[in-house]
Amino acid sequence: MTQSKRQVHVIGAGPAGLMAAERLAQAGLNIVVHERMPSVARKFLMAGRGGLNLTHSEPLDRFLTRYGPAQASVSRWIDAFTPADLTAWVEGLGQPTFVGSSGRVFPDAMKTSPLLRAWLARLEGLGVEIRTRSRWTGWRDGTLVFETPDGERLERPDAVVLALGGASWPRLGSDGAWKPWLEGAGVAVAPFRPANVGFDLAWSPLFRDRFAGQPLKGVAVTHGEKTARGEAMIARYGLEGGAIYALSAVLRTSVETDGRADVQIDLKPDVAVGKLTDRLSKPRGKASLSNHLRKVVGLESAAVALLYEAGPLPVSPRALAERIKAMPLTLTGVQGLERAISSAGGVALEGVDERLMLTARPGVFVAGEMLDWEAPTGGYLLQASFASGVQAAHGLMAWLDSRD
Repeated sequence: MTQSKRQVHVIGAGPAGLMAAERLAQAGLNIVVHERMPSVARKFLMAGRGGLNLTHSEPLDRFLTRYGPAQASVSRWIDAFTPADLTAWVEGLGQPTFVGSSGRVFPDAMKTSPLLRAWLARLEGLGVEIRTRSRWTGWRDGTLVFETPDGERLERPDAVVLALGGASWPRLGSDGAWKPWLEGAGVAVAPFRPANVGFDLAWSPLFRDRFAGQPLKGVAVTHGEKTARGEAMIARYGLEGGAIYALSAVLRTSVETDGRADVQIDLKPDVAVGKLTDRLSKPRGKASLSNHLRKVVGLESAAVALLYEAGPLPVSPRALAERIKAMPLTLTGVQGLERAISSAGGVALEGVDERLMLTARPGVFVAGEMLDWEAPTGGYLLQASFASGVQAAHGLMAWLDSRD
């Protein structure tokens, strides 16, 4: 059988699945993509609402550390499709990119929709067939079973790529319903847990009602020996935002283990405590202490109010400076998967080979968030998802070649 006559089905039309479909179609295989939702890439579109952060421009050795315990596995995927490759791919679809001040990489349009339209046009030109409202429900005697508007449909392709997503934002299509089907096939699947998620915190009612929805900009959040800089967003339930998401794995573990996670927020990470003390020692005249803090330290109203959450403000300029540099807060719970940007858990990395083929099910490859890895926001999630799609496609082609 020539490779061009082989058929591969890709289940899941998010970034990982569509990337695998593109690479496989370019190699001359007949590709069918299944998506259970009425349209493709819904979570990808949602990710671009605040500006589509594709990847990050930091040095690759530092970039790879963002994947924590999964670094060794994810590094192999990113070797196959680097941040530079992703940027070139986006620009090859007619979407110029730029690097922001934080080092993050965005398309000039900032949105997902122009990129997705160009991508779908390319896939159509490659002959990729996309079937929406086609929901995979597992295997029956080795045959793939799909629920479709026209009834049940059975398929037996030469190979399969599963890119079904994790379990976050289930209303967008990734609900983790595939977990029992893979477990029934002998695949180890770790429980899903929320990642890049907000944490509960018992604000005073006055602070919660006045400041929910406001950001704490340019702060540094520390838990134990780990610190993340960025923005923390005040929510009615607690805290969310980039600086919190960057620590979500260790914060989640602490809450699960100890029932709490203690953090310190440095409201002025670029100003030493000594310099803050000097500024706070200046006479404030008739100004209130809150106005004095805004004037001599540059704290916004939300940051000033936050200082009171630990009790009355210290009289000593040094003690007040120390609170500004290490405002203590206790996180008491984790928001659920339905509010999480991504999820940890999924198909155990030990259950796939370097080609991302399931060892328990030869010919079935896995890509994207349904694998057990996690990373903070900042371009790391999308980069690894795209790269895993490339890795799975390359692995699948190698596996087919080995069967000739």
